[in-house]
Amino acid sequence: MEAGGGAPEPEGHKPDNVQKSNQNHHHRHFFGQATRVAMFLGVVLVMLVVLYRSAYPFEVFPRWSSSSFFNFSSSSTDKGERSKLNGVLKKAAMGDKTVILTTLNEAWAAPNSVFDVFLESFKIGNGTERLLNHLVVVALDQKAYNRCLGLHPHCYFLRTSGKNFSAVAVFMSAEYLDMMWRRILFLQSVLELGYNFVFTDTDIMWFRDPFPRFYPDADFQIACDYFFGDPSHMMNNPNGGFNYVKSNNHTIKFYEFWYSSRLTYPQLHDQDVLNRIKMDPILGEIGVTIKFLDTQYFGGFCQPSHDFNKVCTMHANCCVGLHKKIHDLKAMLEDWRKFLALPDNVKASQPTSWTVPDKCSLKNDDIP
Repeated sequence: MEAGGGAPEPEGHKPDNVQKSNQNHHHRHFFGQATRVAMFLGVVLVMLVVLYRSAYPFEVFPRWSSSSFFNFSSSSTDKGERSKLNGVLKKAAMGDKTVILTTLNEAWAAPNSVFDVFLESFKIGNGTERLLNHLVVVALDQKAYNRCLGLHPHCYFLRTSGKNFSAVAVFMSAEYLDMMWRRILFLQSVLELGYNFVFTDTDIMWFRDPFPRFYPDADFQIACDYFFGDPSHMMNNPNGGFNYVKSNNHTIKFYEFWYSSRLTYPQLHDQDVLNRIKMDPILGEIGVTIKFLDTQYFGGFCQPSHDFNKVCTMHANCCVGLHKKIHDLKAMLEDWRKFLALPDNVKASQPTSWTVPDKCSLKNDDIP
């Protein structure tokens, strides 16, 4: 036995300091692997989120605020313009903060053009003249704005940087698409300011107060080119030229999604895009209630209202060409005047028919 020595160590046994060193090495190796796995999973998760957001950039989640997308700042409308718009809307609004809106450019604002006929319909309609007090005309260029100021008390100049919307916009041209999408963005801004609105194209004649015919339980209701009987059926063909929209989180998010969908369908205008997205499951998540207006009350050249005792509005839809529109709009006003001149018993008992469409068609052979 060696001096100072103890019993010999069993074979295979290692000193404690060596065991601890190996244990520490194994622990470091394990935690290093775990860290690398966690980092890898984190990167994968981030990539999946990015990919999902690329595929569904406007998916709706409860944490969204009403101004998440395309608010005044991001739509090139500064705080001064926001305040100016709010001032015009406030003066025109009904007691429940509802306004009537139409858009106008130089071509449609010219004397004896569409704007004059539009205003005339309110003046000779049944109970519609008072609604002019709540109409805001949104001018898209300086000349349209000047003409509005000479004829109407509530005018707003919607400036769009780098765009000129004064000329006749040929249907489905780049200018036409820009104008239609600018309109959707503007209407979203109105909702964000807390105003309900009835939007009406200027080539729509107002013959009766439409408010009694609106559905009380819908967030968004829209006229149709073709209506098939059920106001809740998504197979109805909507027309973006006339709609009644209540301001709430559902409609604001709906307009956000509608506007964003122009990127998914870049060759389509707002109405056709609405036709594509109206059955999208996202609308269920948004919670917006959509209904379609009966052409019996809200007719047009595509599908006219056949009862003069019920018609509220008539639209020069299914018609391409400004000259054609003006001709048939004036003829429609004349039809209405003749109806008003009839004795009450004749109005109620004898059917009356439109003389239009006459010049109007979807052909563009005489577009100015």
